[in-house]
This record gives sequence, structure tokens and C-alpha cells, in this order.
Amino acid sequence: MRMVLVIWMAAYTASATSAPVSGPIKWHPGHYYAINMGDKNNSNYMAKVYSELKKTPALRGVQIRYTWAELEESYGVYNFSSIDKRLAELAAQNKRLVIVLQIKAFDPNIAFVPEYLRTGIYDEGIFAYNNGGTAIIKGHNIKLWNSELRDRLVALVSALGMRYNSHPYFEGIGLTETSMGVPIKSLSKIQVDDFYNNLLIVNKKMREFFPNTMTFQFTNQPRPILESFIGNLSAMGTGLGGPDIFIEDPGLNSLGDKSSPSGVYSYYSKLSGITPLTPSVMQSNYKNTKWDGTGYAPTVLELLIFAREKLKANYIFWTRAPEYFPKVLALLNESNQTSDPAGGLDPNCPKAYNSCID
Repeated sequence: MRMVLVIWMAAYTASATSAPVSGPIKWHPGHYYAINMGDKNNSNYMAKVYSELKKTPALRGVQIRYTWAELEESYGVYNFSSIDKRLAELAAQNKRLVIVLQIKAFDPNIAFVPEYLRTGIYDEGIFAYNNGGTAIIKGHNIKLWNSELRDRLVALVSALGMRYNSHPYFEGIGLTETSMGVPIKSLSKIQVDDFYNNLLIVNKKMREFFPNTMTFQFTNQPRPILESFIGNLSAMGTGLGGPDIFIEDPGLNSLGDKSSPSGVYSYYSKLSGITPLTPSVMQSNYKNTKWDGTGYAPTVLELLIFAREKLKANYIFWTRAPEYFPKVLALLNESNQTSDPAGGLDPNCPKAYNSCID
């Protein structure tokens, strides 16, 4: 499906309201399969995914990532045909779709934004980053401090909301992690502050454009901004999502003190029952309990217990990673995961919502 939209952009504000989100909100908490981003349009791969979904009642649906470039082919020209097709296939199985807008690339060779953003009005669109301590480029992030670029991202979210908010099997939409990476070229404090202020604005507009759909923000770093940033997300009814579950990672688990701010995991229990909580299990999480690789390889059960008990998860997105996904499927087919639709996770409607519908 291709469409050209001209969208009037209203005035923005980053302020959040504590009033409950108008509803009702589609609410089907539980376990979701996060599939390989590059194979979402591969019919053979998807046939295997659908077969596994059919055999695993505890899997309520699929999470799929889409880059900005995939969805906006040129200025204002949107192609949602892949989402339409996956949504129809999932609905036929009574399964649901969650999408993540991939606005950060973890591979420097991925063209993840529309080509028109790579021009002067948008500050060339993207910046290179590494993981610190090296000049090697690990990926690219968007220059979200640029208000023109922000407006184009909001326009994409608006187009998606108009098409999918009312679809009963379109379960949720979220944004990639808050960590910027370490920029190859240093950024000013104003650029960094505007990046996160604009990210809050995009989330606020996403809540407006998806008034009946769960929205979430994958949040991990930087720790100094988390209290304010997560507080704003919570106030607007945006869910707290996690791009990773590293069970032993000291930074993510930190309780904070006078000299060091709290890590993101400390906020989950505080928000339990208030906003959606949506952590993810990525491929690296199956391999090690710490981001730096100095931990151990956890069992799938350990990951589930951590997400359920410490992070109070409403949704868990399980990556369909080679070697590991058969263990995930086996665990999810055990009786204590199939005894209720939420698969043992917290099924209660968050207080941020006026009401939820199943």
C-alpha cells in the first residue's frame, strides 16, 4: 500500500499529564515472538514462525522491527504493505502484531532512514557512534535534536496511527532504545538535551495518534536522565520497555546513591500496575548475564523469572534466536505458562489507562 499524506504539524509540548489515557486500550499481555528483522518478508521463514505460533498457545503474537526507510520510501510516500500482510496472516491465527520503529542502526552498513533526510535541512539526518574506547563505527543514530527531522518522524507515526490504531490485532508500537551510543564527533549539551526532549515529544504524539493502542519506549541509558525521562513517559501513559535483559549487569541493576544514579531496572517495580512494562530477551541475553560478557549463560527459565518477578513484566518479547528458540518454545508450552492467556505475567490493566479491552 502506498499513500502520500500532507500532515499539518501542530505546536509541540514535552509536558506530560498525569490523567489516565483515554481508552479503551487493546490489552493482550503475555509472551510475544521477536523475529529476525531481515526475514520478516521471507515466506519460508515466516511459515516456520506461524507453525511455531500455532503449536505454542502461550505466544500471543509477534514483534517485528521496521526501519524508517522501509516505511517511508520518499518524502511523505509510505509503504505499509509488509505490515498489512503480516497483520492479516497473524489475525487469521488469532495472533497479534507489535511493531518497533527502528530509528537506530546497530550495523553501519544499514540504510535505515529515508534518503531525503540525508540533506542539510535535516542536519544530514544521522550521526555515527561507537561503544567507547575505539574509533570504529558501530552504527548510526538519528539527529533527533533537529526539529525538522523530528517533525518527519511524527508524520510517520501519525500515518501509522491513522491506519492501525483501530485494528483489533495491532497490539502495540514502540521505539528503539534511548542509548545514543558514543558519538564519533562530540555533541553539545544542547544537542543531547534536545535529542531527549524531542524523543519525549515523539512519544507524546504517538500516544495521541494511537489512543486505543499500547505504546512503549525501549529505555536503558543514559542513567542521569532516567528519573525525569521515565517519569515523563509514565505520566503520558507510555510503557517502559527494555531492549535487553542482562540479569547481573551492574549498571542496569544499580539502585543508585549520592554519586551514581539508579539503573533502569530499579524503575520497573515502581511502575508495576501503573504503565505497561515490556522487556525484551535479545540474542545476547541468552548468552550472558552481563553486557560486557563477564557473567554466565543463563537458562531460559532464569530469564523468565527475572522478567516476571523483578521487572514485573506485562509483555515479554522473546527473540527467535538460533540455538535458543526451541528452549523458549519448550518453556512456554509448560502448564504454568498455558494456564492463563498472559502466560503467568501480570495481566492487570495499568492505571494509566481508563480501561482495557481483551
